[in-house]
Amino acid sequence: MTATTAFMQGQSARIPDFEEKLDRLAQVAVRAGLAIAPGQELLVTATLDAVSLARRITEHAYKAGASLVTTIFSDEESSLLRFRYAPDSSFDAAPSWLYEAMASAYRSGAARLAIAGNNPSLLSHEDPEKVARANRATSKAYRPALELIARHEINWTIVSCATPAWAAAVFPNLPPEESLARLWEAIFSASRADRPDALDAWTAHDAKLHAWADRLNAKRYSTLRFRGPGTDLRVGLADDHLWLGGGTTAGNGVYCIPNMPTEEVFTTPHKARVDGLVSATKPLSYQGTLIEGISVRFEAGRIVEAHAAKGEQVLQRMIETDEGARRLGEVSLVPHSSPIASSGLLFMNTLFDENAACHIALGQAYAHCVKDGESLAPGALAAKGANTSLIHVDWMIGSNQVDVDGISANGSAEPVMRAGEWV
Repeated sequence: MTATTAFMQGQSARIPDFEEKLDRLAQVAVRAGLAIAPGQELLVTATLDAVSLARRITEHAYKAGASLVTTIFSDEESSLLRFRYAPDSSFDAAPSWLYEAMASAYRSGAARLAIAGNNPSLLSHEDPEKVARANRATSKAYRPALELIARHEINWTIVSCATPAWAAAVFPNLPPEESLARLWEAIFSASRADRPDALDAWTAHDAKLHAWADRLNAKRYSTLRFRGPGTDLRVGLADDHLWLGGGTTAGNGVYCIPNMPTEEVFTTPHKARVDGLVSATKPLSYQGTLIEGISVRFEAGRIVEAHAAKGEQVLQRMIETDEGARRLGEVSLVPHSSPIASSGLLFMNTLFDENAACHIALGQAYAHCVKDGESLAPGALAAKGANTSLIHVDWMIGSNQVDVDGISANGSAEPVMRAGEWV
């Protein structure tokens, strides 16, 4: 029995509605986030601590008509054993056969659901060089599957599960059981699973995000300018860029909401038109390492200088993954008053923290954020400014001290956000 399962059994006895919220989270993930189609296969990935949520998701997927649900579990303790005892050559290897099989499943029509909940500091004490090599090998092996996800060829979504290690990182001063309970409540709230009308609440929220995206698309800004402490950054936008928010129709025709929670509207930057300084406003949890105090400088779209107060070696290895890792693949706007920011919590989990603040992503661009991008060849996408990389890593640059201006092609500027809020 995992620690999370043991907690759930005790928790449900003390808080009658815990099981109801957990079940609602699974239902929201399957019906609102994934929108699994009748007869469709589903591939789920999760850690061992997420067994109970994975089972609930499996149940609701079959009730919604899924033909087959396959779950791949990972064990974080086994990952640590690799760094302790594996030969040096191990860190240049990845299970290509596994990722090729995942890509094959997506090409055959399977949907994708990831349950997040990893220990944000799992590899923080391991050799940064080995961490970087292992991440690079995994990124290369995963590329065929990632491209299908990035191009939204399939319906996919991500939800979260509270785990003991993650809860301890978010609430370091609380007893284990209390920290886990607090994290669960935060997840239920951010995912709207604490509401009896959760599915209706997601429909309304999705419409609100689309309305913001529509306003930005009508403006047709050529550049966004971010200004705040340690930040004066101009982000040129890709030619024929599209702002998106909330759900989207995948290439297989299924309408899904890829991230749960989500509070952002986002688009594709131009990979050669980013200039200036930018400082992170929240730590970045990247592949088991917490990177804090990030500050970088862009010239002509490329990072030419990068620093971090903690985890700098991992940051440097990350941006050395390939040429595209030094360029932007996404820019997103999130109001500081979002429910996740209002919680006052630092989740140390990108899925949550990126929805508390405006953010940028290094690496792979999303094809669907360019007009007709899903049907364009890679060369045509690149010509419009879309970046290509083995990675896609979001980090937060927004706060209530950051202003955003929209700059039109003629050079005129107008406020988009002030003190982190929509104008």
